[in-house]
Amino acid sequence: MKIYIIGSVGSGKTTLARKVACKLQVTHFETDNFVWTRQLTGDIRNEPEVRDHLLLEVIHRDAWVIEGVHIDWTDEGLQAADQIVFLDIPFRIRRRRIVLRFIRQLLKIEKANYHPTFTIFRRMFKWNKYFENEMKPAFLVKFNKYEKKVHWLQSDKEVEGWLNQLERG
Repeated sequence: MKIYIIGSVGSGKTTLARKVACKLQVTHFETDNFVWTRQLTGDIRNEPEVRDHLLLEVIHRDAWVIEGVHIDWTDEGLQAADQIVFLDIPFRIRRRRIVLRFIRQLLKIEKANYHPTFTIFRRMFKWNKYFENEMKPAFLVKFNKYEKKVHWLQSDKEVEGWLNQLERG
């Protein structure tokens, strides 16, 4: 099974991807890790050729879970997916989750791929707003090509329902 999960910061992408990967016993990938090389001294942006190559390596596997928010270079992943999950969790809930996640990261309760700073924290609110106003409409247009395999989930209850269906096959 190949599953692609899309949503804004704070939508629950990573949490859902981990659950799905565990249930299906497959590897979970974050598109952020195709874009960035993680280093202790700070993340370095990969060249587009490297990023695209990393995505292609993953989508040629037999099974995977990919999650992320990127839109301009991920079409091959969307095409290869058996199911696309669009997490459209309400804006205010995502904002609350961003705050709670930042607190958990500062307290070392939750791990992050990046060093949690106030700069990144502020950027997350900007990214959340940008997703709502710009990216969400663009994804909805893009999904017209894939409508038979897109699951548009707008609440935690809908996410749990989809997960239960996935379990039942």
